[in-house]
Amino acid sequence: MSSGGVIEHFSYIVTVFLMVAGLFIVIARGNLIKKLIGLSIFQTSVYLLYIAPGKLLGGTAPILAPQYSIYSNPLPHVLILTAIVVGVATLALGLALAVRIREAYGTIEEDEIVARDNAIEDAEGAGS
Repeated sequence: MSSGGVIEHFSYIVTVFLMVAGLFIVIARGNLIKKLIGLSIFQTSVYLLYIAPGKLLGGTAPILAPQYSIYSNPLPHVLILTAIVVGVATLALGLALAVRIREAYGTIEEDEIVARDNAIEDAEGAGS
């Protein structure tokens, strides 16, 4: 692969790196806040994946004029703007749930929450 090929596909290389990093953080970490951060990184990679082909070099906004012949498609940018708003709302909900889980269990570590739930189930099963 020539160096021109790497430069041409730089946005895709960054996208794949962010996607793998975000997925790794979601899978490998037990802390709920870290999982939300990993999910946000993964979302960012998806945004880049959609925006990268939407911009053409030398392209302009799709306003018809005789001096322009190459136009960039604005649809990916509009869709990603909507996705960013939904992503921020989802992250806010996730953080609110993490706060409630912290209040209820005293921790945001996944393994400790599961252990406490199992202990409660065992205590209820023994009490019956």
